[in-house]
Amino acid sequence: MLIAADKFKGSLTAVRVAGHVTAGLRRGAAEGAELEIVSLPVADGGDGTVDAAVAAGFERRELTVTGPLGTPVTAAYALRGTTAVVEMAEASGLRHLPAGVYAPLTATTHGSGELLRAALDAGARRIVFGVGGSATTDGGAGMLVALGARLLDADGAPVAPGGGPLCELATAELTGLDPRLAETEVVLASDVDNPLTGPKGAAAVYGPQKGAGPEEVRALDAALAHYARVLERAAGSRAADCAQAPGAGAAGGIGFGALLGLGAAFRPGIDVMLDVLGFAAALEGTDLVITGEGSLDGQTLHGKAPAGVAAAARARGIEVVAVCGRLALSPSALGTAGIRRAYPLTDLEPDPARCIAEAGPLLERTAERLAADFLV
Repeated sequence: MLIAADKFKGSLTAVRVAGHVTAGLRRGAAEGAELEIVSLPVADGGDGTVDAAVAAGFERRELTVTGPLGTPVTAAYALRGTTAVVEMAEASGLRHLPAGVYAPLTATTHGSGELLRAALDAGARRIVFGVGGSATTDGGAGMLVALGARLLDADGAPVAPGGGPLCELATAELTGLDPRLAETEVVLASDVDNPLTGPKGAAAVYGPQKGAGPEEVRALDAALAHYARVLERAAGSRAADCAQAPGAGAAGGIGFGALLGLGAAFRPGIDVMLDVLGFAAALEGTDLVITGEGSLDGQTLHGKAPAGVAAAARARGIEVVAVCGRLALSPSALGTAGIRRAYPLTDLEPDPARCIAEAGPLLERTAERLAADFLV
């Protein structure tokens, strides 16, 4: 059996999910059953991506970088050989904001650029850049500055951090970007394919999640559009193409900065991570795959980890079941995704708050039920 589940956001990391499922399966398996369980925690580029890489054998590297509010934070990336996994949320994520505090106009991705630079310093020449869970809507401007770009106002002074001040951008100089980027394969791993601006852009769709009200959303969208136009003067028509490309609007527009400034190639996050984690090899000899995440819902079907795991397993003819906190998909939708059955914690505890607080023990009991269905 292969446990390839994502985190249960707000309650359990992917590593802990695998541990609880393993414990429940062993308790629920028929007496004397020969049970081989392999754990491969997965992620789709957002929160938990570095942890999943470390669980798969990458080395965890920690450093102090600039947080989204401009104050120092501790962040990590993962390294194995010349391949690095960099998670922008480690440096620029909502996790670094105090409870109830948002900075939609001024939050910066500078620390994400510092993480990337550290990976280059460590010898990485292939970087999987997972984006998601960001506190920022600056189009990757802070990241580019950290990597050597200059973004100047009409007086020749650096524009202030954040998405809002980009409306004052007059000149962009990209020639100072770290030359090692030209020799490095950068993969932009994301589960969203939004463009940079417009009704489906970074500010309109995700700005409210970062504390932006209607006026701030409009200001951010206008600032990002202006930013793209200025970068077009610096980089030519490719900037306009990148602004409309899938993934440009990911994580507050850092996708745009990565596509243009880092020469990144966009790929669905779960597909990239399954490759990096060695999922295909882990499937060898597997009879049943257990995947999951906190909420199995409509978003799951659009590039989230369980859908990617199920698709890869189904292509090999391997049956897939899922565990989750809550289930909002019909049996037919699960079947279309390649998931035979789902086991939500709410079957045991209907109160969502208690499900989150007691997710570990509930998950073990859920895994016992799964074992009774499949391991007798």
